[in-house]
Amino acid sequence: MATQQELTGKSCEPCRGGIPPMDRAMAENYLVHVPGWSIKPNPDRLERDYRFSNFREAQHFAMRVGDLCEAEGHHAEILYGWGHCTVTFWTHKIKGLHENDFIMAAKVEGLMDEPYAPVSESMGDVSPTARHG
Repeated sequence: MATQQELTGKSCEPCRGGIPPMDRAMAENYLVHVPGWSIKPNPDRLERDYRFSNFREAQHFAMRVGDLCEAEGHHAEILYGWGHCTVTFWTHKIKGLHENDFIMAAKVEGLMDEPYAPVSESMGDVSPTARHG
């Protein structure tokens, strides 16, 4: 069984389907290596809600998660709003959990260690009051 550090060192392997999803006992063994994540049913999936002090930080985190998903070729469901970002992983082709989901959860945890960088000044003023009719 891989530790969180070992999981972050792995890359997702394409899942072509035709294999059964991870059973609940195995998933719970993996779960101990991604603290803060939980298993939700129907289909079994990994989920974690992250908290932030404002909308912009939550949005920035969601974008970093999206970039990671693109780089790994394994995509999350991402829901964010003011002060929160919920990230959910499962392997759609097998309708359940695969080691790839735990690899991604571990890698998302690593994103929390990166400092928040505000949106580039080159975007100009993006506040609602800056909008023009």
